[in-house]
Amino acid sequence: MKTNAARILDSLGIRYELRDYEVDEEDLTAESVARKVGLPLEQVFKTLVARGDRHGILMAVVPAGQVLDLKALAKVSENRSVETVALKEVQPLTGYIRGGVTALGAKKDYPVFVDETIELFDVVSVSAGVRGTQLFLSPADYLRATKGKIGAIARDEA
Repeated sequence: MKTNAARILDSLGIRYELRDYEVDEEDLTAESVARKVGLPLEQVFKTLVARGDRHGILMAVVPAGQVLDLKALAKVSENRSVETVALKEVQPLTGYIRGGVTALGAKKDYPVFVDETIELFDVVSVSAGVRGTQLFLSPADYLRATKGKIGAIARDEA
């Protein structure tokens, strides 16, 4: 199935692969997605929605198996503080449901901040905008498509 995110990549002339996987409504974690698409955790990136105290809504893209470092995100996004938005706000803000959030084709063109580890790989996986489908593409192409800014915004879970 061609998603809005895939259509955006098509319009930019960006090469990608769509990979479908079986959705488990009880386990929508990026770790589960990584297992199902056959990639190491570090190569599967999840998109989180956050709100900064100065600049409002933004998207943070971090590797599966790691957590968003809110202090680091605040610094790179030039906010004093940042917090993730409540799950009930995600769909109204982005147009996407949990497990299908992507920085490509959200309702608004929010600023995107991507963990620096994305540059370690030739190919990464991000949500295609629906549960059950991932996009595989080069980090450089993802950053170009999302106008993403790089920063050290992820850390290992405590």
